[in-house]
Amino acid sequence: MVNLSLKIKDFKMKNPIITASGTYGYNNEFDAFCDVRKVGAIVTKGITLEPRSGNEGQRIFETQGGMINRIGLENIGIQAFLEEKLPVLVQNKIDFILNIAGNTPEDYIELAKIAQENNIKAIELNISCPNVKCGCIEFGINKQALYELVLMVRNHYDNCIIVKLSPNVTSPEEIAEAAQSAGADAVSAINTVRGVGVKLDFINGKFKKTMVAGGLSGKSIKPIALSFVDRISKVIDIPIIAMGGIYTLQDVLEFFSVGAKAVQIGTANFTHPDIAQKLVTDLEKFMGVNDFKTLEELQNKLKEAKYE
Repeated sequence: MVNLSLKIKDFKMKNPIITASGTYGYNNEFDAFCDVRKVGAIVTKGITLEPRSGNEGQRIFETQGGMINRIGLENIGIQAFLEEKLPVLVQNKIDFILNIAGNTPEDYIELAKIAQENNIKAIELNISCPNVKCGCIEFGINKQALYELVLMVRNHYDNCIIVKLSPNVTSPEEIAEAAQSAGADAVSAINTVRGVGVKLDFINGKFKKTMVAGGLSGKSIKPIALSFVDRISKVIDIPIIAMGGIYTLQDVLEFFSVGAKAVQIGTANFTHPDIAQKLVTDLEKFMGVNDFKTLEELQNKLKEAKYE
């Protein structure tokens, strides 16, 4: 038997495979494809104080090695989440992390208070979504704004705080250090990379152009994510939850080797809806065959690997 479990503050997970916000619904929507209870945790779709309809127009653009989205944080709002989605999570014993987003620090504080009152064990601060007009990334690209926001949330929420970091910054190290200094228990990285998708059609002697600007995710951003995680792992001590183009066990091990303690699966869920559970199985088999007893032992060996 191998032990895949890990703990971030007091939030315990049975394994390090997590599904990313915005790719897995709110609770048990993926039960038709796999046993959601087998993954370490799911991160809910981003929740705001009030319901949001998201952006108008085309919101998804498939591109080579990934996709661009400009969904715009469409969600049902915190009250509907508490009434309709939270009971399903509790009843089905699904480990989850509540992703929260807002336009102002006060929005995040209010959401954190609500999470505290409802005994939600972990929250992920979305301070890096590039697809909304205000809030989110405004906090994530300024280390002082991020520090103050996390500190305010920390003062109102006692449980596990994960800060989701943006790759659209000059110094990942400074941003990660600010999150840790303010009281974050972990960081997740990276959120989507700003990108533009263009499609050209030539019809009746005229060009027709479709353009979607939003957040790029998928295999194409994996090298960026690996670099980001590697850099911040050298300056912070809190756990890093890595994401960005993870599709295989090899991808998971590569992120462990640069300092990640857990991973989130995002874009892959759309084409391989059972992938999270499959990665749990693959990781467990790999550890068993190669005589790794604990997740920590495996991760230490990967970080100690020599350069060839």
